[in-house]
Amino acid sequence: TLATYMGTKITGGSMVFIASSGAISSGTATVTFDDDDFDATKFDHYIFMLQNVLPVTDNVTFLCQISTDGGSNFSTTDGDYHGQPSADQIGFHLGIEIASDANYGTSGRFELLAPHLTSRTYASFQGVSRDNAARIFAARDKERGQVHLQAADVDTVRFLFHDGNIASGEIVMYGIANA
Repeated sequence: TLATYMGTKITGGSMVFIASSGAISSGTATVTFDDDDFDATKFDHYIFMLQNVLPVTDNVTFLCQISTDGGSNFSTTDGDYHGQPSADQIGFHLGIEIASDANYGTSGRFELLAPHLTSRTYASFQGVSRDNAARIFAARDKERGQVHLQAADVDTVRFLFHDGNIASGEIVMYGIANA
């Protein structure tokens, strides 16, 4: 079949579509990509494209939290993650002070780097969000790099706002094929 043919012809470093959240329904608490989506035998890194993800409530931070046990438990303790704007975090930051107006939200590219390695997990975010005062927040150089401090083999991630639910948007997951 075409799928079999394509799967055997993917070259190292290629970006491959894995999954999509589809259009997120208003009131959704979290969007999860689980161990069915992660495959260290095929992919070294993962990219998540955020498309205008809106919160239900105003002035919230969009986060990604990781799990090493298929989503039974997520790393949520303040200090599990380090990066900017604060050294101790409860998740990777993917936009701060985001407004709930339909013209706002957060969009960008979140990269999870070699999550299958049992050392620290590194991530970066490049994106833009907007607050209620119509101020645009771009991920500055110091905000791009982040780290999960515990040694772990990541197999599930979830996206959520630190307060309130997701109103709308879409998140698409890609893998970077093993070199």
